[in-house]
Amino acid sequence: MAPKVLVTRILPPQTQERLLQQDFDLYQWQEDGCIPRDVLLQKIKGVDALFCLLTDRIDNELLDAAGPQLKVIATMSVGYDHIDVEAVKSRNIALGYTPDVLTDATADLTVLLALGASRRIKESIRAAENGQWGKWAPTWLCGTQFTDKTLGIVGLGRIGEAVGERLKAFNIGRIIYSGRTEKKQAQQKLNAEFVSFDTLLKDSDLIVVCCALTKETENLFNYEAFSKMKKSVVFVNSARGGIVHQDDLVRALDDGLIGAVGLDVTTPEPLPPTHKLYTFPNCLILPHVGSATYETRENMAGMTLQNILAGLNNTALPYSI
Repeated sequence: MAPKVLVTRILPPQTQERLLQQDFDLYQWQEDGCIPRDVLLQKIKGVDALFCLLTDRIDNELLDAAGPQLKVIATMSVGYDHIDVEAVKSRNIALGYTPDVLTDATADLTVLLALGASRRIKESIRAAENGQWGKWAPTWLCGTQFTDKTLGIVGLGRIGEAVGERLKAFNIGRIIYSGRTEKKQAQQKLNAEFVSFDTLLKDSDLIVVCCALTKETENLFNYEAFSKMKKSVVFVNSARGGIVHQDDLVRALDDGLIGAVGLDVTTPEPLPPTHKLYTFPNCLILPHVGSATYETRENMAGMTLQNILAGLNNTALPYSI
């Protein structure tokens, strides 16, 4: 009997083709959007494998609805804060994710946000589109450049290191970083300094957030943190929205404490178009597209399918949580 597999989205084309070639009793959500919770809870019944995304909450309610035959859950994501990991593992269900696949795409986008925010790209695009492009003026739409500036990286993991490597090309004068532990290898590669969080806040001209969302980092960037930064600072978050206390960020922008902001992540997601953050000309917001390259998304989908196949075959998942 063919295993029952539930896939909560249409996949990138190459992996979608591979999926359809498998001998699965397949249910796949066909609409361009998240599978509704009630549909997910209905369709999960009797399933042997679940291919899910960050948008799908995996908790005891869903596991109870699935039944005891569920063998493997694989999420097409690096983060897994949408999954109750303890609940899944307590039922001896194999659990997979897609580690180390987003590094280049997310680092590229982080640099894009840093450059876009520092060079006032949001205002410049609007000026060109709205007929405000007049004669050349000495200080019109002037931003800042990174030459000889101090870069502060919060979380010098793979993505943080890749961001540092890319920004070195802009003649950054000094790289500092903070985190739970000193990263000797990356530090040597970047010629970076391990400093306290407070020192990073006070000394940095550009701050990029590349750490994971944990109990320790939740709301790490609050009004007190913003108050310690240079008023000219460029602040970029491409990690997780919950690392920033968003109401405090609005207040800090209102109070002129931050030079420019670039965000690829917010709370909630999607961020309602009426949110006040959109009204600040010096706040550039993207809709969480850090991994949005064809290459990366195909890799993620392919890794997730590999996890599904391994779980169904009772072998170790190649990318296991």
